[in-house]
Amino acid sequence: MLHFILRRIYYGIFVLLGVITLVFFLFNILPGDPARMMLGQRADLASVEAINRELGLDAPVHQQYLRFVNDLSPVSFHTADAKKPLWYLDPGKYEPFIPLFKAGEWTTIVKAPYLGRSYQSKRKVSEILAQAFPNTMLLATVSMGFAVIVSLIIGVGAAIKKDSFFDRSSLFIAVLGMSLPSFFAAILMAWLFAYVLADYTGLSMFGSLYSVDDYGRGEYLDLRNIILPAITLGIRPLAIIIELTRSSMLEVLSQDYIRTARSKGLNERRVIFRHGLRNALNPIVTTVSGWFASLMAGAVFVEYIFDWKGIGVVIVDGLEKYDFPVVMGAVLFIAVLLVIINIFVDIIYAWLDPRVKLS
Repeated sequence: MLHFILRRIYYGIFVLLGVITLVFFLFNILPGDPARMMLGQRADLASVEAINRELGLDAPVHQQYLRFVNDLSPVSFHTADAKKPLWYLDPGKYEPFIPLFKAGEWTTIVKAPYLGRSYQSKRKVSEILAQAFPNTMLLATVSMGFAVIVSLIIGVGAAIKKDSFFDRSSLFIAVLGMSLPSFFAAILMAWLFAYVLADYTGLSMFGSLYSVDDYGRGEYLDLRNIILPAITLGIRPLAIIIELTRSSMLEVLSQDYIRTARSKGLNERRVIFRHGLRNALNPIVTTVSGWFASLMAGAVFVEYIFDWKGIGVVIVDGLEKYDFPVVMGAVLFIAVLLVIINIFVDIIYAWLDPRVKLS
């Protein structure tokens, strides 16, 4: 097990290195002057050059790339010479950190990955993402939970009642959900349930996680505002998992061991759920993990339309303001989530299917 996990982490590091390289060069060819974004368009030339020196933007691209990787690495190398801004050990940037060893003017430290600072707010990107991530995590978890529970019930029922009215109805729901774009579904749901029927549903057009009480005494957790964005976000994975569950269950229920279990007189419910559903879950787990990672990445349209303060809104705001460090940090954060989720999925495979060997 340990060897398997270490190997997956090893592959994951190479994937992340590729993403880091792509993100760096992609954002470095985009138009825009970070110094003028920070100082304003009326900034004088001397101030712009000073900011470029401070950010290391006057250095060759390959040196900027090495500094970028060094900042992201948990173990990084720095110098105490402030005249070398690319490698200077600035306490304001890297604290807290743990010094490992020193060789000449160079110091090796252990630290959290440094994602840079926002051009607009001057806040650390890690702080911005840490503030937005819990909202996205909550929304993605509720959306995926809704999609998985409802789709498994419908998919298993459709497989058991093959060619019935229920089966055909599930096919209609699946096709409708897969063909409905998220941004259109979000607008439609917001307009219908939070505007037209607002007096009856009591749902808010804007899904703020916290609300102020009637006496203005402070904020409280208002989970009703998660209903619309969670259902909207869960529509497409719901539709896909319904079809996948149905087809996978039909394939499993036609296997010899299912006929053997029935011939032994086992309870039909046990045959369906213990022997059938468990062996049909492998492709479903793959789909769920992929969709969950996608939702965790920040459902940009849904969060933006419902004003849900998650990573999706952070990305849109960063793109609108050309705040590249925020967007780059969000993309890298998403990549790390994808790698971690894929490792957990591989481990779950081995638990669900004995035929899958960790070695």
